[in-house]
Amino acid sequence: MDYLNDLRLVDGPVVWFTWFAGAAGLAYLLWHAVLRARFRQGFRQTTFRQTGQRQPVPAAVVLSAVILLAAALTAAVHWFLIYAISVFPDELPGETLAWSVAAVVALLLWLMGLPGLWARGGNRTKRWRPGAAATGAVLAVFLLSAAQINIYFGLNHTVSDLTGTAVARIQPLEAGLTRAAGGPAASGLAHWHAPADLPGGVVRKAVIPGTLSGFQSREAYIYLPPAYQSSPRPALPVLVLFSGQPGSPADWLTGGALRGRLDRFAAQHAGVAPVTVVVDPNGSPSGNTLCMDSRIAQADTFLSRDVPDWINSTLDVDPDPRQWAVGGFSFGGTCAMQMVTRHPDIYSAALAFSSENEPALAKERAKTIEASFGDDTAAFDRQTPLRVMAEQRFDGHGVYFAAGDRDPEFTGYMDVLSGAARRAGFSVESHRVANTGHSWDTASNGLPGGLDFLARRWGISP
Repeated sequence: MDYLNDLRLVDGPVVWFTWFAGAAGLAYLLWHAVLRARFRQGFRQTTFRQTGQRQPVPAAVVLSAVILLAAALTAAVHWFLIYAISVFPDELPGETLAWSVAAVVALLLWLMGLPGLWARGGNRTKRWRPGAAATGAVLAVFLLSAAQINIYFGLNHTVSDLTGTAVARIQPLEAGLTRAAGGPAASGLAHWHAPADLPGGVVRKAVIPGTLSGFQSREAYIYLPPAYQSSPRPALPVLVLFSGQPGSPADWLTGGALRGRLDRFAAQHAGVAPVTVVVDPNGSPSGNTLCMDSRIAQADTFLSRDVPDWINSTLDVDPDPRQWAVGGFSFGGTCAMQMVTRHPDIYSAALAFSSENEPALAKERAKTIEASFGDDTAAFDRQTPLRVMAEQRFDGHGVYFAAGDRDPEFTGYMDVLSGAARRAGFSVESHRVANTGHSWDTASNGLPGGLDFLARRWGISP
């Protein structure tokens, strides 16, 4: 069972199998739904020179029509999801739409099932009705499309990521890892020396109550570095992270490879890494609170009051805001920019991976404003990062931006935000992550650089 759970879904044998099965399935559907009928009718017309019959439509024409129809259907569904019912605030990446077209092509070929459709009645060849083999072929193409979409988004690297078994095994935060009864951590990092027998970092989970906000969040995940488990504990910096939307805090553990990244950082810094808390600002996989106090929820109060209060009262950390940072991917990156601009007294730095210019519920800005502030555009604008940075200074604060170099929409957002942040006094670094799009690979591959950026601000040296 452990072997199955550890089976990788983004490279190796599983990917090779999906390519083979998908290609074979598509070839089977093409032959039975298009090519076989065209071949047979063409052969009859050539051999017997039957007169008065219409020539069969060439297979290339049929296939081209199927592909165009599949592309049109995919585009229509995509438009409906984005612009009609606003399931997502941004358009889906082109790569994922292309693989969706491949799946729709397979479905259309399966539905056709009439190889004699383009011949005349009396000479129509025997109909091919989709059976078990054809259904299996469609499923094989679906599997290939799903595997490639998962590879693009980089969310589920293993079977255990997909099934959630690894995350389910994470234990609740135990009393021994909470704040010592005697008060805060014994000393700052400048006076702390790593013992020889430091254990590894650990991940725990806990529910952060919405004491002031009334907000009900899903479980948070907490990474405690090796230094945290020493005695006495040093006063460690804090990193609060948010996931994308739709999504969950666990996405940072799977797609973000958070534990591995932080363990590696800690190994390079004598066991020191930030106490990292992955927080849920949305309450459900499909929820979107915009990280604001609005008609939707009191999300800002939760993230700026309830979360910091819980961390300071529950964990041994450095309470100095200069040692606190916030970060996230996509929706989470946008939320991080909101926190560092609206609450610079709590979070002194941000890691913004693939951040939007501003929070959004829909592609049309008016829908977002109507749902959150009842058409009060001024109330919404006052809380957006670009507006806040245009009106306030943030000298001494920092932002690390990163976006995939194959994600033109969000690299464009990054350029706008980074320029505004520099003008507002932020210390800024911005990077294009090579060979990634709008995917968790951007956050995972960008995190080490972001941690180095924070380490310099925090005074952590190898």
